[in-house]
Amino acid sequence: MAEPVERPSTEPPGTPDGGLKARLGVRGGANNWQFTAVSAVAGLALAAGVVLAAGPWDSGQRKAERDRAAAAERTGGAHHDAGDPEGPAPAPSAPAVLAALSGTVTQDAPAGAVRDLRSVLDPLMGNDALGDRRAAVVIDTATGKRLYGKGADAPMTPASTVKIATTVAALSALGPAHRIPTTVRVSDDLRTVTLVGGGDPTLDKAALRALATGTARALKAGKAASVRLRYDASGYSGPSHHPIGPNENIAPMSALMVNEGRRDDSSKGPAPRTEDPAGDAARTFAGLLGHAGVTTKGAPAPGRPAKKSRTVATHLSAPLSGLVERALTNSDNDIAEALARQTAVAAGEPADFNGGRRAVTAQLKKLRLPLKGVNVADGSGLDRDDKVTAALLAGLLARAADPAHPELRPVLTGLPVAGFSGTLSGRYTTEAGGTGFIRAKTGTLTGVNSLAGTVVDTRGRLLAFAFLASGTTAPTEAQAALDKLATALGAGKR
Repeated sequence: MAEPVERPSTEPPGTPDGGLKARLGVRGGANNWQFTAVSAVAGLALAAGVVLAAGPWDSGQRKAERDRAAAAERTGGAHHDAGDPEGPAPAPSAPAVLAALSGTVTQDAPAGAVRDLRSVLDPLMGNDALGDRRAAVVIDTATGKRLYGKGADAPMTPASTVKIATTVAALSALGPAHRIPTTVRVSDDLRTVTLVGGGDPTLDKAALRALATGTARALKAGKAASVRLRYDASGYSGPSHHPIGPNENIAPMSALMVNEGRRDDSSKGPAPRTEDPAGDAARTFAGLLGHAGVTTKGAPAPGRPAKKSRTVATHLSAPLSGLVERALTNSDNDIAEALARQTAVAAGEPADFNGGRRAVTAQLKKLRLPLKGVNVADGSGLDRDDKVTAALLAGLLARAADPAHPELRPVLTGLPVAGFSGTLSGRYTTEAGGTGFIRAKTGTLTGVNSLAGTVVDTRGRLLAFAFLASGTTAPTEAQAALDKLATALGAGKR
């Protein structure tokens, strides 16, 4: 029987307004460094609703953070060109928030800092709601120093927080600009058309319509009015079903599918799934070809393009950066598994579960992250054979914050914002101190709860954290306990 996972939502609970300062816990008397950090996070919280209206995915970088990045590259800010002699004098640049990380992300911080954090977190870690096994790690991303660790190297079931590992590996292997193609190839004699899937789970009917229009144009130019239609999903291999079996949380794995194989109009969360994603995509494409004036002979059949064939239409997915954000914000299992397979293809591995596991693990090893006891069994976290450590999850987030790895930044921008977006939209109330400050990936399976993300503390430090709990018996209470741990790290109420 399939295990329950979160039903994610990207609908914010309300429109941020003048009460945001109180909601975010901004205190009077903060020094400039603290104010800069708090203002930055407040901006991200305000941007959360705008993100939804604008995209929701802005080519891999949310607009508020893109403006911040642009400002960091100019001494005068985003709208002041420092090279314009007639423009205003540049404002003083703020000190760098992130310094380059050292080669490791597991060094211990000075004893005083560790003692301070222990006094805050240890009592919260003792909460019975966290089950019979719990682990935690907190890292200062600017220095790479570990500020807190409890069971840091104990392998535990991560649930959906394993998506952090999947997305880091994919970005590292392919780069944030990589796009997944879906193509249409036509034989030399114009008698056979083949729809070729590249593994894009976000392919939709509009994209298929554009492919059909381009294909029809090419066929009509060659005076071909009817064709045989084939479809090629051979880009993926191995079992199509996830080890948990048929489940509303994930479609059968296929290199060719439309809207993640959903049989309703949903775009996120659990939904009825087709058992034949590639066939359904081909049949939809056949109908669209008909609307474009090209008749198909018989039913679409699986097959590869003829040796002498040419590409007449291509659709490219959103950039990988955007797919990563969507996978993390909505805890999208289909995209996560597709990213693991794309990583496998880049590594020359078979595009199946085993190939994805080997490829993701190899990429994490290249990033010099702690992998002792780690087993990445799938890309989504639905498999209980997944085992990671709190040290690895926090280390992954610290790497994503490292200026030496800008290709990993979409991992941070894709994290749900507490109280505003994705799987954290309903976890924080307007009175919660962490609302708007915490950005974190959630994880939920029966008896397993986890939370890993980032938060700016009262000293202006960007902290990466990972909290894992196993043997939990009350999911709501476990989630609340994890949320209190993250809130205690940040600038909210303690």
